[in-house]
Amino acid sequence: MKKNKFFLRFLVAAALTAPVVLTSCDKEGDDPKPVAENSLSGSVTNAKTLDASVVYLLDGPLIVENGGVLNIPAGTTIKAKKGFSNYILVLQGGKINVSGTAERPVRMTSNAAKPEAGDWGGLIINGRAPLAGGATGSTEINSAYTYGGTNAADNSGSITYLILEYTGARSSADVEHNGLTLNGVGSGTVIENIYIPHGSDDGVEFFGGSVNVKNLLVVNSDDDMFDVTQGWNGTLENCYGIWTAGYSSTESDASGVEADGNFDGNFPDHTNQSNFTIKNMTIDLKLAASSNPTQQMNNVLKIRRGAKANIINALVKGNGNIKSAGAVIDMTDKKGNGDVTSTISITNQLTSNPTEYKFGEDVFPNVKVEAGNSGCATNVFIWTGFQF
Repeated sequence: MKKNKFFLRFLVAAALTAPVVLTSCDKEGDDPKPVAENSLSGSVTNAKTLDASVVYLLDGPLIVENGGVLNIPAGTTIKAKKGFSNYILVLQGGKINVSGTAERPVRMTSNAAKPEAGDWGGLIINGRAPLAGGATGSTEINSAYTYGGTNAADNSGSITYLILEYTGARSSADVEHNGLTLNGVGSGTVIENIYIPHGSDDGVEFFGGSVNVKNLLVVNSDDDMFDVTQGWNGTLENCYGIWTAGYSSTESDASGVEADGNFDGNFPDHTNQSNFTIKNMTIDLKLAASSNPTQQMNNVLKIRRGAKANIINALVKGNGNIKSAGAVIDMTDKKGNGDVTSTISITNQLTSNPTEYKFGEDVFPNVKVEAGNSGCATNVFIWTGFQF
């Protein structure tokens, strides 16, 4: 997440853009049988089920409306045309059920002959769970679509065994997609076993809400691997972030974890700032040691702007560099430091010997770089086929 890149609204938009016909589904009524066509775009207003035997082409925004349910069975492949406007967005009150398995994951990917990071949008879910300060947010890529509310247990569906690759298309330097964007998503939503390789911008970003995510692998995200803002208070369990040998980032401030307590640091007086937990995390910089800033991470953990982090059993390793101005743990920011009651334990096995702490003038008694952490096990990601 980059400074001032988002637009926050406190009033719900008066009207949404008129929906387009979903070309791959029937127009009226509940339809539990699989669809036959392979073109996806427009609106899902009822229950719609895709067919795993069909390779779908995403050729425009696919919007799951309030009351709509999109069911994606195991083994389904969706290929997106190249472009910013090709993405899947679940609105408040809509649901997506991605029912992949370890043997037959669901894949959302690029249709380009030579796919690369930033080819298409990615997956966005808007829920009704609370944000910091009780605010209502507007989706970055279309401000007409809002998120946030009062239902911490809001349910936007279930996502298991999903591959999201070549995401992060942008319309400008300040408006771009992540791999997985979770806007005010509630704890009733299940998100487990997710693989996000080769994405521009962040691997995953939590904008408030209380959703929990388990077993998440992010490989070669251009910006932050795991990004938090606007009052997220859930748990991320078993997460692994990797930059592979030879990878270069176009971002100047990419981190393993970047966490803001409030939206963009502009609302330090908001109640219910981000207060999240990360259990079992590994950041692996497989890069060769380099003086090239595009091959250096800004910080491993950047906790700032009122965020309270509870990070348990974290490990950073590899030969890659942290920038000279960065640190393994940086709790400082000109818009406000991280919460002094944060509890962090991370083991530093980087061979490049980076600065370990940036605390400024505050005291963080429970924020420690210490030996003994094992990080995230790799066997939970066998299903991805990634070679660790």
